[in-house]
Amino acid sequence: MKKFKLSVLGLCSLVLLSGCGMNNTAKGGIIGGAGGAALGGILGQVIGHNTKSTAIGAAIGTAVGATAGVLIGKKMDKAKAAAEAVKNAQVESITDANGLQAVKVTFDSGILFTTGSATLANAAKTSLTEFANVLKTYNDADVAIQGYTDNAGWKNSTAEQSYQKNQQLSLQRAQSVQNYLLGQAVAASQIRSVEGLGEANPVADNSTAAGKAQNRRVEIYLYASQAMIDAANAGTLQ
Repeated sequence: MKKFKLSVLGLCSLVLLSGCGMNNTAKGGIIGGAGGAALGGILGQVIGHNTKSTAIGAAIGTAVGATAGVLIGKKMDKAKAAAEAVKNAQVESITDANGLQAVKVTFDSGILFTTGSATLANAAKTSLTEFANVLKTYNDADVAIQGYTDNAGWKNSTAEQSYQKNQQLSLQRAQSVQNYLLGQAVAASQIRSVEGLGEANPVADNSTAAGKAQNRRVEIYLYASQAMIDAANAGTLQ
């Protein structure tokens, strides 16, 4: 066990020294070469200043080797570049729960919806139509959709009632995004989860108007499906 911990520490140090500025392809190779998803999950929390870990990602039953990690990283680099071309999309590289490279796309709820509503604004549909085309191009990536709100209270509601209403609104907004993407011929099987998390996981300070605006958002994740992992392990992933 002590030798294993030392190996992890040494590998993490290597990643910290070399991770900044690396693309997903290079990071995937280091993670894969580390011996699979379990160690990749440890490394995913220390790779690169722009890379964050997330709970997104289904449990996988096989280790991911170095070559497979490179192939998945390369695929996610391409998906990220395609998503960056979508109007109003904020895109970043992340590490999923398996230590594999993934893509996080954030849409400001102020762009997608009017205040207090889960009905998509007409202007938002252009962005989501473009994004649907990305998902259809990278249809071997699984998708998770999460809705969030700020912590503002609702008129004539207690704090607990406001919390529940914010959670429900965030779910309805995530579902609206899901339904629109399905209407653009994104496969239902590709969207693996849709959640409304309300006030949870703020990304900015809720005590300011600017912070509240950042917290009102819908996040969409693209991460490696089991089929993508299998293809990468077989060396056939394009």
